[in-house]
Amino acid sequence: QVQVTESGGGLVHPGDSLRLSCVASGGNLAHSALGWFRLFPGRERDFVAAVSWNGGATNYGDSVRGRFTISRDNAENAVYLQMNSLKPEDSATYYCASTSLTRYYDLPTYTYLGQGIQVIVSS
Repeated sequence: QVQVTESGGGLVHPGDSLRLSCVASGGNLAHSALGWFRLFPGRERDFVAAVSWNGGATNYGDSVRGRFTISRDNAENAVYLQMNSLKPEDSATYYCASTSLTRYYDLPTYTYLGQGIQVIVSS
């Protein structure tokens, strides 16, 4: 069973950057599409970004496009989210997630891999 270590969250000021990491052990993520979602209190999860199994395609939610970059390193069994120009409305719990490689575009099929990372953007 895949277990992940999520890291990189924290409290930052508006305009700052953070890099979230999700590193897996006990399984191989190389044949999965990977993504990041975020959860705001009392709301459904919000799609942040996804990357295809080989990194050849990426997809972003409208609110983060141009500010966030998703990447993966299959050799390291990891997926990353570089977040720049952070805004207070980016404050949420972020989850790395996976789905089968053929379901890259099928956002509801992504399942969380870890317990989430908290990101707080506040002045």
